[in-house]
Amino acid sequence: MNPYRQLVADYARCQRESKTYACGGFDIPKHPALPVDASEVLIFSPHPDDECIIGGFALRLLRECKMRVVNVAVTQGSNKARQEGRWRELQSACAFLGFGLIQTVPGGLERITLKGRETDPLSWGKSVELVARILFESRPKAVFFPHEKDWNSAHIGTHLLVTDALKLLGNEFTTTTVETEYWGQMADPNLMVESSEEDVVAMVTGTSFHVGEVTRNPFHTLLPAWMQDNVRRGSELVGGQGEAAPNFGFATLHRLRRWRDGGFESLFQGGKLLGCHQNPGALFA
Repeated sequence: MNPYRQLVADYARCQRESKTYACGGFDIPKHPALPVDASEVLIFSPHPDDECIIGGFALRLLRECKMRVVNVAVTQGSNKARQEGRWRELQSACAFLGFGLIQTVPGGLERITLKGRETDPLSWGKSVELVARILFESRPKAVFFPHEKDWNSAHIGTHLLVTDALKLLGNEFTTTTVETEYWGQMADPNLMVESSEEDVVAMVTGTSFHVGEVTRNPFHTLLPAWMQDNVRRGSELVGGQGEAAPNFGFATLHRLRRWRDGGFESLFQGGKLLGCHQNPGALFA
């Protein structure tokens, strides 16, 4: 008997069955209290749901390093009729994961795209000032945001928005930048972070709270497969071409750099593979 027939059949069965599972409505777990002086981590999410999808590394910083992770809702989507509903869903998703939440403005920022940056500099400048103020007040240990070629217009716009805000803060502002990917793959990630099965369950469940979106497209059920494929890609993109693959089940890929003196600088040469047995906080030492 060919064992791969059963492997593929099990994948297909699990995917079919998962479409019948409940979305959201799960009990919010009790999260341990964080130290008063906990370091802060900001996630700048282009849309509600991105905080869960790319949040594996941030979730580890919260759970293992007791860092305070706060999601900044850059937009609440372009459909005005759905913005209030998406905000409520986002509140539940962040509460489930234990993330804090900042609303940029009621309804979220508008026209956070390359086109908006080029054609409406006044509105863009106000958005940059708002994000710069959030960064200045938080003084985050790390800032998560999409890389510059993450395909979706709001993802690319969020990269530009955060980068412009960092520039506005001047040469005295320093932080670690963690660029993320979802719609468009990075050509040069330098960090692969493994997620445990327990963390992936939290990410999938958290994403399911975005009921309006996953009803339209059940991408939450594909999140484990995407994270498995990240292991395939990251094994060579980060670990090195032709190198043996690490024994990771699930992972996310990132570009880790330092923002200092008004620009990006490298933190290390080559790539790093961060397994579940390793301390993620060591990257910020």
